[in-house]
Amino acid sequence: MRSVKQMVTTIAIKEGIRYLEKDPIGNYTMLVNWAERLAVLPEHKEMARNFRKFAESDNNWFRLITRVLQDVDTNIQKEFLVNFFVNSAIAGIPAKNKIAKKHGINIPWAILMDPTAACNLKCTGCWAAEYKKSDSLSNETLDRIIREGKQLGIYMYIYSGGEPLVRKHDLIKLAEKHDDCMFLSFTNGTLVDEAFCKELVRVGNLVLAISIEGSEEETDLRRGKGTYQKVIRAMDLLKAHRCGFGFSACYHSKNIDGVGSEEFVDLMIEKGCLFGWYFTYMPLGKDAVLELLVTPEQREFMYHQIRGFREKKDIFLIDFWNDGEFVDGCIAGGRNYLHINANGDVEPCAFIHYANTNIKEMSLLEALKSPLFAQYKQNQPFNRNHLRPCPLLDNPEQLKKMVHQAGAYPTQLGDLESVDDLTDKCQAVSKRWAKTANRLWAESHAGKKDRVS
Repeated sequence: MRSVKQMVTTIAIKEGIRYLEKDPIGNYTMLVNWAERLAVLPEHKEMARNFRKFAESDNNWFRLITRVLQDVDTNIQKEFLVNFFVNSAIAGIPAKNKIAKKHGINIPWAILMDPTAACNLKCTGCWAAEYKKSDSLSNETLDRIIREGKQLGIYMYIYSGGEPLVRKHDLIKLAEKHDDCMFLSFTNGTLVDEAFCKELVRVGNLVLAISIEGSEEETDLRRGKGTYQKVIRAMDLLKAHRCGFGFSACYHSKNIDGVGSEEFVDLMIEKGCLFGWYFTYMPLGKDAVLELLVTPEQREFMYHQIRGFREKKDIFLIDFWNDGEFVDGCIAGGRNYLHINANGDVEPCAFIHYANTNIKEMSLLEALKSPLFAQYKQNQPFNRNHLRPCPLLDNPEQLKKMVHQAGAYPTQLGDLESVDDLTDKCQAVSKRWAKTANRLWAESHAGKKDRVS
């Protein structure tokens, strides 16, 4: 019996699954009623009420829901309904909040971890290229992290790397063993094949986010010639097998017109993507290409573009930096997520390569009590203007202070960059963005009492 499912009645779970199996679109209102009855937290009840509104007119959100119900295999729908909605959100969040309060720490909603540092590509600006290719988290360690995470109320696990699908058979085994969890893997897509798609449908609780840089020229420029066509083939396979998947895009100064265009988003929808993660280029490592950092004008462009797409496109889009206002600033440091690299170092964020602890030497709970994570909890949010959420890109003096206070060590072993050198590179860009962000914040919060720092 799945542990978290014991928190809700078996009858209630079967009721929701029955709606999916019989006629999910016709039973949409009953599914929303079911979700509202199960919801414990006020924000989850409000979310259910919002989903009710989607069915009242032919809007883009209802079109997205229809795509999910029509184009995704029923087994994946069921796993998402139970593992993501019930286990990770309705049951998991209250459980983790209670434990976090008891220990006086942050406990994340999701854990991002790198099964391997190995990758079959070498993309410009990717920190993974700097890690030792021999680094990896064993199956036993990955399994232990998940087991300990579930004890803390964490039922969402995300893989990055390296290229996680170098170990795709191990990831399938973990998804199968921990069938009460939801898994997402970022991937370059080049290792997706027919057999793997069938396995994704079988287990149902592992979905992919395919990395792409925009057009074929833009993607191959950063990821290597021929990569774009492999990515498109992966999307075609996933769509044909009704796997349910999304895209991941890093926007930088050279590709923003493409990756931020309506044509690109329309293509992603056409290829079958249901969601998209947007990240911005970060200057990690001593040899980082500073010219790839976006200008304030480019970052504002993405701010407006993605908000506009949310009003009309049937795809769920996330902008990791510019969406800080929706989550009250930075979500790292265990507040909503943390990162465990392939060497086992427990980092506050995938983009912050400093740590006090290694998961191979201690439990997850002990790692969450580390000095650097305590610094994050003490200092978040790093700016009252949540359009300036990041302690590196937007508030570099904050990261410098925390790393020194915590006595954290650099974890990017092939490129040991001091926090002083790293944050110095971000001072100018953070000051330029501050002017734009403060204006945007003032415009969107006119009449409110928010104070910009």
